[in-house]
Amino acid sequence: MNPIRSAACLALSLTSLLALPACAADLTVRVADIPSAQGSIMVAVYDGPANFLRRPVQSARANAATGAVDIVIKDLPAGGYGIAVFHDANGNGKMDSNFMGIPVEDHAFSNNARGNMGPPSFDQVKFSLPAAGATATISLR
Repeated sequence: MNPIRSAACLALSLTSLLALPACAADLTVRVADIPSAQGSIMVAVYDGPANFLRRPVQSARANAATGAVDIVIKDLPAGGYGIAVFHDANGNGKMDSNFMGIPVEDHAFSNNARGNMGPPSFDQVKFSLPAAGATATISLR
């Protein structure tokens, strides 16, 4: 093989290696204090304040069970995330609220953060997901 061709093949190989994504981790979300087995548990994962409570990077659902449910979110790059969870007890696929916009279904956020006159900020719910993965336990309220 000629030296120019060998160098070109090596450059292409290195370029494809550099284009690989960062290590992906699995995040296990343990939702605790579920009051009933009716409906579903809905989980949304956010990667920054600009998209918080608007556009999750990943979401998942699981059938509700009295007590606790584990939901695994796969292949998240290591980094900072926030989680919002709610118990869709009536199974309509959305968070129900009263006439003032206050949620009437059990819900919670990572770090068990609570907002003041509204949801918590992304900074309050943010946690670090290491490349090895992690488990976040969130208690419904």
